Amino acid sequence: MTATTGNQDVVDILTADHQEVLGLVRQIPTADPAQRRDMADTVIAELMRHAVAEEMYVYPAMRDHLPDGESRVRHDVEEHQQLEEIMKELERLDAADPSFTETLGRLEQVLRDHISDEERDQFPELRARLSRDQLVELGQKVEAAKKVAPTRPHPAAPHSELFHKLVGPGVGMVDRLRDKLTGRPNRA
Repeated sequence: MTATTGNQDVVDILTADHQEVLGLVRQIPTADPAQRRDMADTVIAELMRHAVAEEMYVYPAMRDHLPDGESRVRHDVEEHQQLEEIMKELERLDAADPSFTETLGRLEQVLRDHISDEERDQFPELRARLSRDQLVELGQKVEAAKKVAPTRPHPAAPHSELFHKLVGPGVGMVDRLRDKLTGRPNRA
């Protein structure tokens, strides 16, 4: 998603990602079917990179620094799982099929709820509890993680920091290779 200069904090980066992907989601229903498919594939790739980066770096910080951080992270991971399942469903649908738009609507609903929780509650609390340097360092780690993260949903894969750090780059490489071979767009 949005490229940074290396001095943006993690909250700015993730909030920009949210706005970018929501803007793209809003455009999909009015596009022709071929454009819908490409736009949906781009949304899926961007959301996967974003979610994996959060699970690798942001969620551990939330666990360590936010009151009731463990339960908040559990809730967010459940929403990531829902999003992955819907994205997997969306991947399989023909963009001209009426159920494509309905599935996209479900994706948007879960995504908006997830974004609301993060932007309204969690991000301000991270800013209040971490130093500017810590937030910038987290942002740099998130940006690096997004470069190697998977671009396709893998709903059966674990949502854990360790899994993403050890196995995620290999899965991401295979996903990007598949994207290249099939001509699937994966960047906004």
